[in-house]
Amino acid sequence: MNWGIVFIVLIVLYFMIKPSLPVKGVLNITTSDVKAKLKDRDIQFVDVRTPHEYSEYHKKSFMNIPLEQLANRYHELDKEKEVVLICQSGMRSIRASRILKQKGFNNIYHVKGGLSTWVK
Repeated sequence: MNWGIVFIVLIVLYFMIKPSLPVKGVLNITTSDVKAKLKDRDIQFVDVRTPHEYSEYHKKSFMNIPLEQLANRYHELDKEKEVVLICQSGMRSIRASRILKQKGFNNIYHVKGGLSTWVK
């Protein structure tokens, strides 16, 4: 067995999986947890889906800052307040939490499973 090829494959797999791994210091919450927080005006609710996805369906309390724009628009959020991130399935909001963590945010919540788990 060629250990060099095995090593390269493992490195490639790691970089493919890394974006979906949990972010240290970010709390995973359920849609039920979010529903309990919706009345709190000090929490910032952010939907990181595309504008098209957002326009087709969104939860009223969530503002739309698409993942692709978050690194440039994070200043629209208050670093001192909680931020709840949601997307369709939870993958983009994990990546968004990584961006906000790098920008100095500490109170970040990721909605596990995203809008696809929201029970009406």
